[in-house]
Amino acid sequence: MRAAIYGAGSLGTILGAYIAKNGGTIELINRNKAHVEALQKNGATVTGTVNFTQKVTAYTPDEMSGVYDIIFLITKQQQNSEVVTYLKDFLAKDGVIVTLQNGIPELLIGEIVGEERVLGCTVAWGATMQQPGVCELTSAPDSLSFSIGSLSAKTTHHLENVKNLLEMMGTVEVDSNFIGSRWSKLLINSAFSGMSAVLGCTFGEAAKNKKSCKVVQALIKECIDVCAAGNIKIEPVQGKDIVKLLDYKNRFKKAISLFIIPIAIRKHAKLKASMLQDLEKNKKTEVDAINGVASAFGRKVGVPTPMNDKVVEIVHRIEDGELTPSFDNLKFFC
Repeated sequence: MRAAIYGAGSLGTILGAYIAKNGGTIELINRNKAHVEALQKNGATVTGTVNFTQKVTAYTPDEMSGVYDIIFLITKQQQNSEVVTYLKDFLAKDGVIVTLQNGIPELLIGEIVGEERVLGCTVAWGATMQQPGVCELTSAPDSLSFSIGSLSAKTTHHLENVKNLLEMMGTVEVDSNFIGSRWSKLLINSAFSGMSAVLGCTFGEAAKNKKSCKVVQALIKECIDVCAAGNIKIEPVQGKDIVKLLDYKNRFKKAISLFIIPIAIRKHAKLKASMLQDLEKNKKTEVDAINGVASAFGRKVGVPTPMNDKVVEIVHRIEDGELTPSFDNLKFFC
């Protein structure tokens, strides 16, 4: 079996390092030549909540050859049509693309390679690129978990092989209600990644500030409400029922929800959204594939999403140079 991580930035490098460290065989592929050269020369260095360096196999896309049974995809969704079309020629006939991306990217990928050749994977941990070859794990070591599944009713090849590789890093749950798992991750990303990008802060800082925490709470509530209207059951995250903990219909439950939010994100408090990292590098973000998905689904089911709409608006204004990530942006949520 041959496997690769395509788009091996911070998340992919750390995942690849864990797999190699625990005896698995995986190839790391990234367009950043400086990063690839550092990986080839020095190995993958993982810092943060853990510290180790692991020898890995790394290439740039133009150095790819042959076919793969499993390709983990961790690129930005904006290029999915182009990237997946390119990868199709490197995918074995019974091979599978496993998307670790945000949002709900399985639909487009399935259109290109076939639904039965797509697996989705939600990741419950975060990472940041520090420099070429060096990535920081920003989540607690005991929070390293994955949920895998398919939006297709068809049997997907290599499910057990994918599970075995991911288990070299953390716990893996095979989810029959994968759309519910996708929404669990989308809910967290809409709230915390959205506010991290808007405010220019970590997840923990967004939850600690009382005003921003109220916005986080409202973003979560909007996602819960649109899923309820769309008959989608939001799955638990690491054994915690998000809806039971954070949904509310009265002032008392709303106060409890607000109190719980900083506690619930504690293990990921140091995480800085990839959207914010993109803004810091003057790159376009995935906000339309995160908060934009919540807004679009809200329109479809007739549920207003003013807070998610506002996050999309502010992030695009930051992309256009009109604003900068700052707590001053809280004024736009009044």
